Amino acid sequence: MTSAFFVTGTDTDAGKTTISAALLYRAQQQGLSTAAGKPIASGSELTAAGLSNSDTRALRAQCSLPLTEQDITPWCFAPAIAPHVAATQADTALHIAELARAMQRILNKRADLTLIEGAGGWRVPINAQEDLCALAPALSLPVILVVGVRLGAINHARLTLEAIRADGLVCAGWVANGIDPMMERQSDTLQCLYQSLDAPCLGTVPFSDNPEPRHISSFLQLPSEII
Repeated sequence: MTSAFFVTGTDTDAGKTTISAALLYRAQQQGLSTAAGKPIASGSELTAAGLSNSDTRALRAQCSLPLTEQDITPWCFAPAIAPHVAATQADTALHIAELARAMQRILNKRADLTLIEGAGGWRVPINAQEDLCALAPALSLPVILVVGVRLGAINHARLTLEAIRADGLVCAGWVANGIDPMMERQSDTLQCLYQSLDAPCLGTVPFSDNPEPRHISSFLQLPSEII
């Protein structure tokens, strides 16, 4: 049985890639095949082979199926700016239908676990009419929500979960990801998240100077659909 999920976050830098890579690593440790896609990436470096994005490389390292960086991220942009702005600056048009076709090719490989990662938060636009979150229903994917635990996390998490469900999608689980080591009263914030987010919690990840998949995966569990 194959399972696939769309990974979103409460905001930019919530830790989507860190959590996605760790979930893929955990799946492999359980003998499952893995694949990933991140259709759009901003903030990329120019290499001899072209633009390369660190998030793409992190995901590729945890894919057991053979995928190139171009497979994983067909739309790669140099400046670390909003995707629709980067695309306009590069004279490139982004459309959900094209993104969906590219990600469907990855889904067609039928890995035991496939994660398709978004960019930024849930309502990130890709053009004047479409938001990137429309990719999840286009691919019929349930959603994993990564909550960046910092000041404001409760509001961001509750609003994002409401938006996911308002769009007719299922939240298969959420992860509390500690991203602010100086946050005060973090335990109170976590307790409120546990009480107010009525979806399975897949783990609580403390802030770490070692965000390697092997380490982060020890704080996570896979969604029940693939256990």
